[in-house]
Amino acid sequence: MAKRLTLYILIGLVLGMIVGLSLNLSMTDDGGPGDARLAEIAGYFSIVTTIFLRLIKMIIAPLVFSTLVAGIAHMGDTSALGRVGARAIAWFVGASLVSLTLGLILVNLLQPGVGLDIPIPPADASSGVAREAFNLTNFFTHIFPASIFEAMADNEILQIVVASLFIGVAMTAVGEKAAPLVRAVESLVQVILQVTNYVMRFAPFAVFAAVAGTLAERGPAIIGSLAYFMGSFYLAMGLLWCLLLGVAFVIVGGRVRLLIDYIRAPLLLAFSTASSEAAYPRTLEALDKFGVPPRIASFVLPLGYSFNLDGSMIYMTFAVMFIAQAYGIDLSLGQQITMLLILMITSKGVAGVPRASLVVIAATLSFFDIPEAGLLLILAVDHFLDMGRSATNVVGNAVASAVIAKWEPGGKLDPIEPDDYSKPEAPSDRPPASGPQSFDEIGPRKPQA
Repeated sequence: MAKRLTLYILIGLVLGMIVGLSLNLSMTDDGGPGDARLAEIAGYFSIVTTIFLRLIKMIIAPLVFSTLVAGIAHMGDTSALGRVGARAIAWFVGASLVSLTLGLILVNLLQPGVGLDIPIPPADASSGVAREAFNLTNFFTHIFPASIFEAMADNEILQIVVASLFIGVAMTAVGEKAAPLVRAVESLVQVILQVTNYVMRFAPFAVFAAVAGTLAERGPAIIGSLAYFMGSFYLAMGLLWCLLLGVAFVIVGGRVRLLIDYIRAPLLLAFSTASSEAAYPRTLEALDKFGVPPRIASFVLPLGYSFNLDGSMIYMTFAVMFIAQAYGIDLSLGQQITMLLILMITSKGVAGVPRASLVVIAATLSFFDIPEAGLLLILAVDHFLDMGRSATNVVGNAVASAVIAKWEPGGKLDPIEPDDYSKPEAPSDRPPASGPQSFDEIGPRKPQA
């Protein structure tokens, strides 16, 4: 099913481009009724995409909670949990700094905004993006949920992770008395992944609608007007991919060459829908098939969605510097390093905020007295940039999971399983696990007898 899903998503992507561009070219009317009609048609297409993304959001909270709780319960002791957590945070901080720095270096080398010479707007001009300044108190208090049910209802992944940590560690401490709860959580994982299979069958239609609606309303012209900026940014992301995979090759070995092949379906889904969240369930399954122990993947992946958004990181430095260049504002090396450190901190404080990258960029622009209205320069193409950011986030978190699994004592990944999600009952070449077998294919397993 995985290969067929990738093919169907590609077909949906190509058909969406053809239909969207055809509608735009045949109905564009320079502000007349044709343009209004295109906006209306794009709204109809967005219904399909919105339904799909809502179905994905329906899955995320119970999937993160159940896999993480079961994974912690099967780790066996809190020292293993602390070790994995410390290594994950260390990797996330390092990867974030690399992403931000690479974006800063390339935007200075390529200078996509130089020569635009856009007049500086009035001081009171606004971009229309709600700006939230970084607040240390709000950042730390937001991490801890007031209610696990509220956190799940709002899809606050970081809060769900914190609640899951407490529950999973408590189950480990209670021991045998918690065994029925562990089995119930394992069964919940099975059910949610089966729901995921149902929802993913809808993905090609969502991809078609997302691409067709966007191109129908905006057309090819909007891409051409900022083509150099977009091309420079995609070049930067390509280099980041090479860098991340190169480091993973050094740590994990030649097996990393297969990683992109295993995550191709969630990668394409994230790119087409411009949503990292949409790819979460399939990424978790793909990492399991690739050989990352589920107890590692189910712990690292949710954390990565809050702390390791490499695509968003590289975009932030790129966008801020592009806007400064477009207005002819020169930032010294010291100011650029300060900006990098500010982005490193503030980007961690907006987990779960819609269009979080734009929120952080807006706050950073005002800090350096760059007109906030400069965001309007990139808002028109933000959707197309978000497609690349989302795909890069998937790659970054997949690499992080594989590397951290390799850093575990013994340094061995599980044997690779066939890349076919349609046959979860197929025999696995992994060692058999003792105890209940319901979680063996997709989640943490009990220690060998």
